[in-house]
Amino acid sequence: MRTAGGGRAVLGYQTHYVVDGGRARIILHALTTPGDVRESQPMLDLLWRVRFRWRVRPKYAVGDSKFGTVENILALEDAGIRAYFPLADTEHRKGPYFPLAAFAYDAERDEYRCPQGQPLRRDRVAWEKELIGYVADPAVCNACPVKAACTPGKTGRHVHRSLHEAYLDRVRAYHATEAYKQAMRKRAVWIEPLFGEAKQWHGLRQFRLRGLLKVNTEGLLTAAGQNLKRWLVATGWGRRHAPCGALTPPACARRPASRRRLGRPTGTSGWG
Repeated sequence: MRTAGGGRAVLGYQTHYVVDGGRARIILHALTTPGDVRESQPMLDLLWRVRFRWRVRPKYAVGDSKFGTVENILALEDAGIRAYFPLADTEHRKGPYFPLAAFAYDAERDEYRCPQGQPLRRDRVAWEKELIGYVADPAVCNACPVKAACTPGKTGRHVHRSLHEAYLDRVRAYHATEAYKQAMRKRAVWIEPLFGEAKQWHGLRQFRLRGLLKVNTEGLLTAAGQNLKRWLVATGWGRRHAPCGALTPPACARRPASRRRLGRPTGTSGWG
């Protein structure tokens, strides 16, 4: 099942492309999964497959925020590949209370400081969620003049920090670089249109076959067809020269004006 327009659930598939970042926009691999598989889940398997099959060493991987999971970021960064993903801005969430961005983190003391300068010390680690909890002194919080804007509870303000925050900070630092901005611009105009092309011109909006194995075959053939079109354009197919070496109907192929008949076309057809 997947969510379609209007929020309704329908049976369907998702096709994932791994695309070379160059102007040629070559599709290196295609995979079709059931619609209930998260888009970020097959990313690493696709990337390792492409690296092994084509022996490529990418410097960075680009995707939208759905691919920016902690698992993907850790794997890419540890492999020496920059993770160019937008991250959800959890530090500036709107609400009635101070967001996380209002609390300053002190790495040396491993504690946060609230807007009033009071410390929030490390409390516990939620290993299943990979989060570290920090809590303020309840007595200090309850007597704080801005408590109503900070927390409604009586146990002190709590904030959480990811166990892998250093990796996330590294990815956020990429966002300010020109290389990241250029990669995102290229993705918007070079990569995303490939899916629209596959749906509009190659019938990928609705599979003709049934079964996961068969729809994967259809998806791979569609991607191969898209690659073939680009190869033909790059090699000049469709702009073949005429016998006399011109791209337009050659003069030697035209009949003399005296032999032309009225009502019959004077030119030739079928020239690319």
